[in-house]
Formats: sequence, C-alpha cells, structure tokens
Amino acid sequence: MRLPDSIQVIERGWLSSNNVLLFDGDSATLVDAGYVGHAPQTLSLVKSALAARRGSTGLARIINTHSHSDHIGGNASLQAAFGCRIVIPAGIERMVAEWDTDALLLDQAKQQGERFAHDEVIEPDGAFEMGGLAWKAHAAPGHDMNALIYHCAERRILISGDALWQDGFGIIFGELMGDQDALPATRRTLETIASLPVDIVIPGHGPAFDDVEGALARAFRRLDSFEADPTRVGRNAVRACFTFNLLDLQRLKEDELPGYLKSVPFFHNVKMRMLGFSDDDFASWLLGELLRSRSIELRDGWIYPTIAP
Repeated sequence: MRLPDSIQVIERGWLSSNNVLLFDGDSATLVDAGYVGHAPQTLSLVKSALAARRGSTGLARIINTHSHSDHIGGNASLQAAFGCRIVIPAGIERMVAEWDTDALLLDQAKQQGERFAHDEVIEPDGAFEMGGLAWKAHAAPGHDMNALIYHCAERRILISGDALWQDGFGIIFGELMGDQDALPATRRTLETIASLPVDIVIPGHGPAFDDVEGALARAFRRLDSFEADPTRVGRNAVRACFTFNLLDLQRLKEDELPGYLKSVPFFHNVKMRMLGFSDDDFASWLLGELLRSRSIELRDGWIYPTIAP
C-alpha cells in the first residue's frame, strides 16, 4: 500500500482525528484538525510536516469531513497561525455560522470547542482539487447526518472520516437523537463506499488501510447487529463517549460517576430513551463494562483512563 507523495497522514490517538496533509506546490491542504485540547500539538505537528517538505510555505486550507469536536477542534488555532481558509460540509454551515453548540453536540456531550469562521462550503457531489489530485465529495450520513467523504477516482483513494474505519465506523448519533433515518442512512453510506473504486482508505481514526472489502464486511456485520438490537447503538455510544470525556477530564471520582452521567445530556437521554437504567445502575453498568474492556482503572477512589489521550 503506497499513498502518493503529495499525501501525508498524521495518525493521532484518542481525542483527535487523524490529520491528512495534501501538498500542492508550495502550499498544503489539511483534512480535519483534531480536538481543541490537542490544538497546540496539532499546530506543532502540522508545522513540522510543512517544514520537512521542501518548498512548502504554509497551510492554505482546512477541509472538514464533519462537525464533531475531534475533527474541527483545531480549526481556530490553525487559522490564527496560518491565515488559512476553512471549508466545511454545506450541511453544517448554519451550525458553524451561529456556533450552535447544541447542534454541534458540544453541549450535549459536554465536550469543548473553539469557535471559528468558515470561508467556503462543499456540497455533496462537489468536485475540487487537493494534493495535485481531483476529488469528489459524497454524502455520508449516519455517524453525522451531514458528513462528507472525499474520493479520488484516479488514484482510488478514499478519505472516509468516521464513515468507515478498519474495524467499524463512528457512533450513529442520529439514531440516539431520535432520527429514524440514521440506521438506514448508515447502510446507504456503506453501500456508497462499496460502489466506489477504492484501493486505499484514509480513515478519521486509525491507520490507512487497503483491505477495503474486509473493512466493509466488518462494518456491515456491525450495522446488522445494531439493526437487530438498536439498544446496542446506545450502549456502544455511552462507552465510547464516556471514554472520550474521561480522557479530556483525565480522572473522575468514582462516587461522582452517577451524578456526572446525569449531568451530561447525551448520556442521560440515551439512558432514558434506550437503556432503562436507574442512575446508580447506569453508573455500575458502565463502570463494569469499562473495567472488563480495560479501558479504565480504579485507584484510590478515582477512575483513570488506561489509554493515552
């Protein structure tokens, strides 16, 4: 598997999405900008990558795949540092322009974000260039109902955001927010990806991969299980989002867990709509799940994440 020399993937850990740099002459485009808490690190990584590229003078543009905090969080810092333009999916334009922190899930999930001003939008089926290559945007609803994926037909490359990972896809937030089309939309998105000529996928999280058929098979199996039992969508979401938030918090007192879960609208709403736990039972279930998966550890009455932020 080999990407063109004009593409560099900066693979990130938890909290931040991958950053994809595409070089074009003396400037570059960045797809997705990580989490706001990692903005200084993102800025350092991008500056280092630009400096290592002979003849590159700066970052001209940021293009986002969707609106979630781990993909747009570095936009403001990078724009301040480079004066770059910011391009977003057309479907999130109002949320960004009005900085609707509820629609952006910042308030809902109790996550951080820094307001930024966008310069352009990309519509589904829109064509554009980056890294000296021609790309086309495709609608990819499901994880985010306004998400886009970016496909280069000539080089058979897909920048998939959170629509497809090597082992699954992102949380189906629409289903958890009461959008009855979210699960069918996720299936349509996977079918769209399956219909495209793709040899290499650059996902929003994890390494780039070339076993596209295997990844799609795993994603469809995961979706099948969600369609058979939608409560699995809720359980998966709570585990993943709490792990994300704990990494941001760094630690949380064990006896404060029930109150914390109740204070986060997203967790509370999923519990009430889908899971049917009492507050204490909800906290006990989550604690047990994360201990079994070794995502957390308990020390001196505190809950700590076991994975690096």
